[in-house]
Amino acid sequence: MATAGQWLEGARPRTLPNAIAPVVAGTGAAAAIDGGVWWKALLALCVALPLVIGVNFANDYSDGIRGTDDDRVGPLRLVGSGLASPASVKRAAFVCFGVGAVAGIVLAATSAWWLILVGAVCIVGAWYYTGGRNPYGYAGFGEVAVFVFFGLVAVLGTQFVQAGRVTWAGLACAVAVGSLSTAVLVTNNLRDIPTDTVSGKRTLAVRLGDPRTRTLHLVLVVVPFVASLALVAVTPWALAGLLAVPFAVRAHAPVRAGGLGKSLIPALQDSGLAMLVWAVATAPALAFG
Repeated sequence: MATAGQWLEGARPRTLPNAIAPVVAGTGAAAAIDGGVWWKALLALCVALPLVIGVNFANDYSDGIRGTDDDRVGPLRLVGSGLASPASVKRAAFVCFGVGAVAGIVLAATSAWWLILVGAVCIVGAWYYTGGRNPYGYAGFGEVAVFVFFGLVAVLGTQFVQAGRVTWAGLACAVAVGSLSTAVLVTNNLRDIPTDTVSGKRTLAVRLGDPRTRTLHLVLVVVPFVASLALVAVTPWALAGLLAVPFAVRAHAPVRAGGLGKSLIPALQDSGLAMLVWAVATAPALAFG
């Protein structure tokens, strides 16, 4: 029986920047056109946080029942470690999805009803990343999904529900956040290339191979700072996003150094921190610049 602390660890709180950063960036982009609405930003966060936790539990369940986590190097997995039953972890995932769906319905009711369809697609995407008979995460499309859902959909959706429209500045923020969020997954899959290859999990990292995956990570951590330079057209204060450079450099350091296994785990946290710092620095610059 898993303890409360182990359930918390299984929820993978270090991935929460993937939920917080898009909402912060999207709110900044909305405020840049005088469209910021604080309570809608909070509602968007109430959608994003449970969905990220839910996808973590869903991945724990699906990978666990397939045996993918039997020889895991990274953070604790509840099913793979035998600490919790598959049924209980699956139930936790759907409870989280349900909480996010309720918040999403309220947000849609105050913005646009078609957003319910977008939310439904997000939940389906979260489940079938590693769930179902043919999970797309096992076929190398996980990075694309992360970029779309945690970048484009999350940031532009947050801007839209507050401002009623999206802008090119919002798109720049979405690309920046999506790139760093994808870098987190790329690091994770780079670390797991040996075990994923054995288990038949054909992630993008497995398909690209070790050297090209490391190059991809470099590209992804550079993109946000290109976005910062582009956002200077909105306000010169957008250069505040460069405050995240040290975190991005630190995130890429073990990747560049050829790190393997556990030595790559710090890069997961640092990639997430770079994303959060970029969003927190850029949002007020857009809002008040």
